[in-house]
Amino acid sequence: MNVRSHVIPRFNCHPERSHSRTSQATKSKNLRLLLFLLVFTLPTHAQLPAGTTDAAQTQTQDPLLTQANEALSKQDYPTALKLLTTLAEKNPDNAPILYNLASTQDALDQTTTAEATYRRAIAADPNYLEPHVALGLLLARNNRRTEAHVELLKATTLTADNSPLKARAFRALARIDQSSNPAQASDELLSAIKISPETPDDILLSGELAEASGDTAAAEAAYSRLLAADPQDHDATAALTHLLLHQQKPDQAETLLTAALAKDPDNPTLNAQLASLYDQQNKPAEALPIAEKLHTAHPEDPAITRLLARLYTRNDQYEKALPLYTTLSVAAPHDPTILDDHADALIHLKRYAEAETLLQRAVANPADFPSKDDLGNAASHLAFASSANNDPKVTLQALTLRATVLSNSPSTLFLEAAAHDKLHHTKQATDLYKQFLSVANGQFPNEEWEARHRLIALEHGK
Repeated sequence: MNVRSHVIPRFNCHPERSHSRTSQATKSKNLRLLLFLLVFTLPTHAQLPAGTTDAAQTQTQDPLLTQANEALSKQDYPTALKLLTTLAEKNPDNAPILYNLASTQDALDQTTTAEATYRRAIAADPNYLEPHVALGLLLARNNRRTEAHVELLKATTLTADNSPLKARAFRALARIDQSSNPAQASDELLSAIKISPETPDDILLSGELAEASGDTAAAEAAYSRLLAADPQDHDATAALTHLLLHQQKPDQAETLLTAALAKDPDNPTLNAQLASLYDQQNKPAEALPIAEKLHTAHPEDPAITRLLARLYTRNDQYEKALPLYTTLSVAAPHDPTILDDHADALIHLKRYAEAETLLQRAVANPADFPSKDDLGNAASHLAFASSANNDPKVTLQALTLRATVLSNSPSTLFLEAAAHDKLHHTKQATDLYKQFLSVANGQFPNEEWEARHRLIALEHGK
C-alpha cells in the first residue's frame, strides 16, 4: 500500500473563497463579506482536491508507507509528520512523498517549513502539478500574491487535461487578480468554469468582477441570480447591499438588509453592513449599538473590531477607539492603514510622540499602502504629529513624501513653513509663510495670525 497524494481533510476553504457554503452557521462565523466594508484578505488555510498519485512507486514494501496512509486517513497529522519525515529522508528526491510531507506540515500550521518542502517537491519534479498549486495557495493566504501568482500560473500550464486542480488554480488566480486586473480575472474565472461546473462562488465572483469593471447591471444580475436560487444566501445579500450602497441607493440597501436580518437577526456580516449604512447616513445612535453588540459577540474578529473603532472615531469617541486600535496594531503590526488610524486617534488625544512613532513605521514602506490617497493621508498625519512633537526634520521628510502623491494644501504649506522656521531656514520659511497666506483666505485664523507675526520676526531678524 502506497502513500497517496494526500488531501488535508480539515481544510475545505481556498483562496477564492474564505469558507464553505454548506451551512449558514459556517458563513456567519467566517464573516467573509466584511471584506466589502473593510479590506480584502485571503483565508488562513487551503486544501487541494483529492489526488491519486502514487507517492512511492519504488518503495512499496516499506511498512512506513502503510502506517503513513493510516495516519493520514485518520487525520493524525503529528504521527503522519513523523512517518513522512522519515520517508522523505530515505527518499529525498521523491516528489509525491515530499508533497505529502509539505501538506502535513501545512495542516499543522508549520508554514515556513511547508513552503520549503513544497519547493523541494517541485525541484524533484518540476512538472508535478499538486505542489505548484499548494505552494501558490500557501503564498496567497500569506499575502505574497506576486509569488503566488507565479506558482498558480505555472500550474495552469502543466497539464493538458481538465484537472480539477487546474480549475482550482484558475479560480485562485482570479481572486488574486480581482482588484488589480479584473478583466484578466474574468478570463481566469471563465477558464475555470470551462473545466468544472459553475458554482455559487463563481457567480458571486463574476458579480464582484463586473462591479469592479463598472458594469453595475451585470453585477446586480449576478447577485440577483444567486438570491433567486437561494434567498437565504447571505453572501449574495451582502454583495447586493454593497452594490446598492455604491449606487447611492441606501433605502433599497436598508430594505434588503432588514428583510434578511428579520430571518437571521444575529448574522454578523449583515449587521456590520447595516451599522456601516447607518454610519454613512450619519445615524450614530443606530450604528454604534449594532457594532458594539457585534464586538461583544465576536471580540477576536479584527474586521468587527476595526468597524467599531472607526465608528468611535467618526463620533469623536477617541478614548474608546484607542484600545481597539491598540489591539489591531498588535495583531497586524505591518498594516499601514491600521497604524495610521491608530495614530490618528492618538493625535486627537494629543499623544503626539506615540503617534509619530507609529506613523514612521506606517510610511516606512510606501508601496504597502492600498492607494496613493492612503499614503498621502498617513504622511499628512506624520507631518502634523511630528510638528506638534517639535520634530521639524521629520515634518519635512513627511511633507516631501506626501508631495509625491498629493498636491500642497494651505495646511501643509504652513507646516512646512513652521518646520523651516524652527530649523532657522529663514528664506524658505519666509517664502512658505507668504504662500500660505496667499491661499488661506481666512480659513485658518490662528495659523494666519502666527504666520504674519513670524514674517515680522523673520524680517527683523535679518
